[in-house]
Amino acid sequence: MSEHHHFIIYKPYGFLSQFITNQIKGGKHKLLGELYDFPEKTMAVGRLDVKSEGLLLLTTDGKVSDFITTRGGVEKEYYVQLDGAITTEAIKQLQSGVEIGFDGKKYMTKPCKVKIIDDPNLPERSKKIRDARHGPTPWISVILTEGKFRQVRKMTSAVGFPTLRLVRIRVGDILLGNMQVGEVREVEELL
Repeated sequence: MSEHHHFIIYKPYGFLSQFITNQIKGGKHKLLGELYDFPEKTMAVGRLDVKSEGLLLLTTDGKVSDFITTRGGVEKEYYVQLDGAITTEAIKQLQSGVEIGFDGKKYMTKPCKVKIIDDPNLPERSKKIRDARHGPTPWISVILTEGKFRQVRKMTSAVGFPTLRLVRIRVGDILLGNMQVGEVREVEELL
């Protein structure tokens, strides 16, 4: 039995992917510790921004976290709802890489897998999203092996189709599956 603890959670919209806050401007954000009584030294493996939802891995093992986020080339899959009917040309641009801003510099994203998908029938988000009466809101799947700050959102904006909703559904072989929003599961291992 490992001395480390590992968790998979369905991070709700509006939560920060952390346990403490440095007084973020604009009021109080919800933190992961509100979902479960996690052991000391638990850390998020990568992040999902406050507006993003879905699969988030947590661990007390820094080596596992480092492998997944920086060394392992681990795939992360997102379901992304877009503002506007995305074109074949825009999909091709996303697949081959687009220029986004990162850390005050221009960054060219690595090639990735992108395809249009049917509505994934996810749980309703706590904050309403504009509906199709205001124009098409299709879904795409985006599979990356990197993860810069707000990368998927920046990528879809760069090709003219801003992200309305972003849900991570897979990290490596770990799937969000039928988890409910806010659910926490302790697991034996993450790799």
